[in-house]
Amino acid sequence: MERRMQLRTGAFAVIAELSSELALQIKDPPKTLKADIWSRFGFYQQSGRHDLDMSYAVCKTCHSKIKYVGNTTNLRNHVSRFHPELLTITPAVEPPSPAQPKINAALSIIPPNSEKGKKITQAVGAFIAKDLRPYSVVENPGFKHMLKTLEPRYKVPARSHFAEQVIPALYDETKAKILTSMSKANLVAITCDSWTSVATESYITVTAHYMSEDWQIISLVLQTRAVYESHTGAHLAELLSDVVSEWQLSDKDIVLVTDNASNMILAAQIRKFKHVRCFAHTLNLASQRGLRVASLTRLLGRIRRISIFFHRSTTASHCLKVNQKCLGLKNQKLLTDVPTRWNSSYDMVQRFLEQQPAICATLLSPEVRKGESDICTLNETDVSNAEDAVSALKAMKDATTLISEESNPTISLIAPLKAQLLQNMTSSISDSPMIHDIKNAVRTDLMNRYSSEAEKKMLCTASALDPRFKGLPFLTEKERSDVYREVTEEATCLEQECILAMHPKVPVQPEVQKDGTSADDPSAAKRKPTSLLVSLLGQSFNDVEVSEESKTPYVRAEEEMDNYLKTSSLPLSEDPLNWWRNVFSPLLETLSRPKDLLSNHSIRAHHHPEADGSVSVIPCGMEEQIPGSDLVCSRAHYHSEADGTGPIHPPAADGSVPLSPCGVEEQEPGRTNLGRTWSIAGLSSLQLLMAVCV
Repeated sequence: MERRMQLRTGAFAVIAELSSELALQIKDPPKTLKADIWSRFGFYQQSGRHDLDMSYAVCKTCHSKIKYVGNTTNLRNHVSRFHPELLTITPAVEPPSPAQPKINAALSIIPPNSEKGKKITQAVGAFIAKDLRPYSVVENPGFKHMLKTLEPRYKVPARSHFAEQVIPALYDETKAKILTSMSKANLVAITCDSWTSVATESYITVTAHYMSEDWQIISLVLQTRAVYESHTGAHLAELLSDVVSEWQLSDKDIVLVTDNASNMILAAQIRKFKHVRCFAHTLNLASQRGLRVASLTRLLGRIRRISIFFHRSTTASHCLKVNQKCLGLKNQKLLTDVPTRWNSSYDMVQRFLEQQPAICATLLSPEVRKGESDICTLNETDVSNAEDAVSALKAMKDATTLISEESNPTISLIAPLKAQLLQNMTSSISDSPMIHDIKNAVRTDLMNRYSSEAEKKMLCTASALDPRFKGLPFLTEKERSDVYREVTEEATCLEQECILAMHPKVPVQPEVQKDGTSADDPSAAKRKPTSLLVSLLGQSFNDVEVSEESKTPYVRAEEEMDNYLKTSSLPLSEDPLNWWRNVFSPLLETLSRPKDLLSNHSIRAHHHPEADGSVSVIPCGMEEQIPGSDLVCSRAHYHSEADGTGPIHPPAADGSVPLSPCGVEEQEPGRTNLGRTWSIAGLSSLQLLMAVCV
């Protein structure tokens, strides 16, 4: 009996072992078979091959072979008949494949190629461009946090994507718009200036300016290029030739505006461009001549030492703040001048005089004098001389600020401003020896500027066609008559070739108000009153009236000129462009239409240098190098040249500078930029008429 039980147990063990071996030979079905019943079935592997024998499904429980015909009906019937207990058990579900993400995961990220993803990426590129941001800004934690808050599903691309794709595409798009816009202009003014970055790398920036059909100034920054050759006139002329060719300006009349540097003048002569010198730069050079008077130079040195002392000493700076509060003065730091900006010396002296009580009290303080053996102070004579110098140079300061702040500084400003400044710089008997020398130095320098007959003719013609200055009170009667006659003759010559084409039908003349604006034009906007211009030229031009002269009916040009001179002069606070926009005078309008815009020759490209000190610029006033393409910028801070033709606004000590947009946008009005040169009008044959050179 025991023997029989042992044999039976051994037989069961063999059967179990065979069953286990058979079970091991059953292979799981392919993953394409996803029905839950397949968790109970599999397939045998074909003998000698890796493929499965899918003609029969094998039950993993009883190893029965069930015919498989492409559906699971037979399999479910087998389980229901022989293994009903398995129907109540929920089969295990395999986790999803990593290759197939969940729906939530798929919707949590905006695809880079989607419409919204592209739009956000382009907006980030425009931000980099317009705000002069480096490419590395997209890697900053704060920037990423901001975008994550605005759009959590957006993933910021790497900086290389912006450097190699987004910004170059933006550059190409901007350049195409510029070419299309400039193709409509007949006359284009280009301005250029060279500058040096903090990494001692030389660049030259070129801008273009012209007038649209609706009398709007269009100011475009074309490019900024690295200059590795010496800045000779020949090299600059070659560069300008490349600019004219690249930007398709060969068929247009071109006027070049630059500073007074000899290499720029030579480049204009080589290329045979009509050349206008920057008036703000001219004012700077003339004022620098006055600052070089020996007695004033010594006085500026003493004030500069005091200013540097307060910047160096924390104790003195703290005591100055305390004394300012006690004396009721503004809490202002003392200013220190820079060599290339004459008005910085003026501001330094003016600030010193404003804070003089607090400065004297601070310098006499025992805690400040303690440990300081050489504190510079001024006596009463020095203070008196400083006050006289500020008063004498106020006109130059106002003119410099006016030219810098004007939204449309025109060449028509130069002649009246120069005449007024020459009058202000005339010495009087009451002037001290120092003031006499200052005025003579400034006056002598100004008299030598714009002294050629061609320049005088150009400036006076522009002023004659500016309704604010058409009276030309700074000229003699004969000179005024000559200017009016030349304008009339020029208009007569243009009548057949220009006026008939531009005005085939004579429109009805609108009712014009006294200030030159149309009575039925609700959009006529007045400019912000220019108080400095009124202060400088108000006595000469506010009440100017031109006497009526005899008309010559058979010459339309003479009739228009006569009517133009009989109208009241435009107030100095009004916009001459708005006046011409609303006044019908076909011939004179053709002459005065600002087709040549001579803008900002002292171009400044704001830049925050990279870690290696390199500086680059990208389109729309942006800053960063564009691989394989030219550069476009808004303005450029640069270092001074030895001849005084360097920058007017050098960068701050930490390399930071204010920002401004550019590209195809117009110049931002009201921004103070010394050395800007602009123009608003041009004479057809003279290349410019009311061109701006400030």
